[in-house]
Amino acid sequence: MVTTPMPLPDSRTEEDGSAVIRVLSYNVRSLRDDTQALARVIRACAPDLVCVQEAPRFFRWRKAAARLAAMTDLVILGGGATAAGPLLLCSLRATVERTEDVLLPLTPGLHRRGLATAVVRIAGTRLGVLSCHLSLQREEREAQAGMLLDRLDTMGVPHTVVAGDLNDVPQGRAFRRLAGRLQDCWAVRPWGGEHTFPPGSPHKRIDAVFATGGIEVLGCGVPTGLPGITDADLRAASDHLPVLAALRVPAGE
Repeated sequence: MVTTPMPLPDSRTEEDGSAVIRVLSYNVRSLRDDTQALARVIRACAPDLVCVQEAPRFFRWRKAAARLAAMTDLVILGGGATAAGPLLLCSLRATVERTEDVLLPLTPGLHRRGLATAVVRIAGTRLGVLSCHLSLQREEREAQAGMLLDRLDTMGVPHTVVAGDLNDVPQGRAFRRLAGRLQDCWAVRPWGGEHTFPPGSPHKRIDAVFATGGIEVLGCGVPTGLPGITDADLRAASDHLPVLAALRVPAGE
């Protein structure tokens, strides 16, 4: 499904101190695809925060993450191999308060999973952000969704954005567990494309952006048709399509 694209709001600070921000979620498959196409897509999205999944985790992973940040005019916020793959990038609009990488319990025979988390200040707002990549195995995935929600309770912020590759569809138990407590931003205000996988002929929505209550969703979806983004670049950049959300976060403490 592709909605009729309305202009997605640009990042800005409102007169009341609230902030309109752009949040991008992107599984980049360890940068094994066309990194120039990937960089063009990310730059065209003009994000304030990027929740990356499958960031490089092995040999010289910090150098690879730094190169991605430089190519996209962003800076590294946290995560990477120390979070088992999720990575956070941000624009210079964000001021970092703290970061924490969380390794989830390891199930023998399965990949290690983790969460990259941070608390940032943007204009007059204080915001938590969390990037995740959940398990391919159903029971483990549902348990990880619960651990993710538990982690939100410890972040000490009134508003949080969660984004990532859920390896689950909206009807799945892990997806529904998150959507039962958080706003599923595509469902609240769809914009652009719906499905994120596979990029050539997408028919599954397994990547998503969620927001806690109180955050206003202005639009969310795959940025098809956004100026500067081509279908060729979306197909070449990774084996997932990105999800871009525009959100209005209330002024905080």
